[in-house]
Amino acid sequence: MTDGRHHLTVIGAGPAGLAASLAAAARGIRVTLIDAGVTAGGQFYRRPAPGLRARRPGALHHQWRTWERLEEGLARHLEAGAVEHLTDHHVWLVEGATAGGDNGTAPAFAVHALPGPFQERSVVVRADAVLLATGGYEKVLPFPGWTLPGVVTAGGAQAMLKGGLVVPGRTAVVAGTGPLLLPVATGLAAAGADVAALVESADPRAFARRAAALAAQPGKIAEGARYAARLLRHRVPFLPHHTVVEAHGEERLDAVTVAALDADGRVRAGTGRRIPCDTLAVGHGMIPHTDLAGALGCRTDGLRVDVDDEQRTDVPGVWAAGETTGVGGSALALAEGHIAGRSIAARLSGTAPDPRAAARAIRSRTRLRAFSEALDTVYAPPAHWTDQVTDDTVVCRCEEVTGGPIRQAVADLGAGDVRTVKLLTRAGMGWCQGRMCEPAVAGLAGCEPTPARRLLARPVPLGVLAGAGEEPDG
Repeated sequence: MTDGRHHLTVIGAGPAGLAASLAAAARGIRVTLIDAGVTAGGQFYRRPAPGLRARRPGALHHQWRTWERLEEGLARHLEAGAVEHLTDHHVWLVEGATAGGDNGTAPAFAVHALPGPFQERSVVVRADAVLLATGGYEKVLPFPGWTLPGVVTAGGAQAMLKGGLVVPGRTAVVAGTGPLLLPVATGLAAAGADVAALVESADPRAFARRAAALAAQPGKIAEGARYAARLLRHRVPFLPHHTVVEAHGEERLDAVTVAALDADGRVRAGTGRRIPCDTLAVGHGMIPHTDLAGALGCRTDGLRVDVDDEQRTDVPGVWAAGETTGVGGSALALAEGHIAGRSIAARLSGTAPDPRAAARAIRSRTRLRAFSEALDTVYAPPAHWTDQVTDDTVVCRCEEVTGGPIRQAVADLGAGDVRTVKLLTRAGMGWCQGRMCEPAVAGLAGCEPTPARRLLARPVPLGVLAGAGEEPDG
């Protein structure tokens, strides 16, 4: 499509990417929406495949009407030709050209993606501006037995339920920390699984200390109360301020040991209890996806991409919204996406954004960001979780590096950061390039996790690299 309109490429079709695409397209911007999923919606709006013929696809969603509005809006723009949706396209690199002149025009970008399940060739989409709405991924903290079959992430269990209408086992324990545990536990129970326990490491007193910030979002409080009522209805035991100490089994999981935590976040001696189960769904929060932003040189604030009031990064022509700017949930992602879409449309057309038009979204973003920051303090992993990582506990699954060599690299070889530990132990050198084990390695090394600058956002065949610049815009 070369109709003379400004062109925006949105990477990620979750809540933020969809909201931005609709807002920009409604203001005359040509949008290419690229996503690795086969349908729009991202992980939050994941739905069963049509072949499963789900009678109530919205049963596992608490914001289904919001999704229907997004889906209807996307369909209208697709039919009108304002939006092109590239599904099952995996972006591995965004190249930025030299910035435009003083007239405020955006630089040109080349977005490289691997289409289809085989990913043996690359396509290039060129655009005047790019929005990074790449979401986040689950934080994985190891403990003895966490690599046993039957141990899955909390998000993985939810994806199986939402996308495949299957439960990972008959008897489940849901454990870790974070608001995601509530819908996972209630969803599994509603689907027929026996949820033997919901094990939450957060201290209930932490909620009381942040009561004022949390009370500013009464809708969220009501949502939590509804989940609590469902847990009671399904008779799911709730163990607050507890943690998983070990997963047991030979060929697969058959039980977990959980224990209470003291005020300092250490396991209290003598409180361990063994719970028989064939599934453990465990999660410790989310980490923003920043690979593409890092390759572009975008400034980060901790583990999240730093943006201004319009969701602009410090790289001209690049915006970011949703979990990549800080994990805060779907409502915050929608607000940020809407703000970004309006800003992009205004900037590409050479006009200043109208602050009054976006005032509602800006106020919503401010409130939701404050709420999410309060939750971050409440749902932090136990302060001494590394005490449970034994020297023979696998930390890096790709390279099969255990806790012992990592501790040795720190204590005996002077490693003080993740990169040095990686060089000395190979932790993080495998297929995922440290995306899964970096938080654990950082915890054992006693350093703060920092975003890694990776040239490529995902593994790419050598043949694709050799001809990366030859593929025409599809």
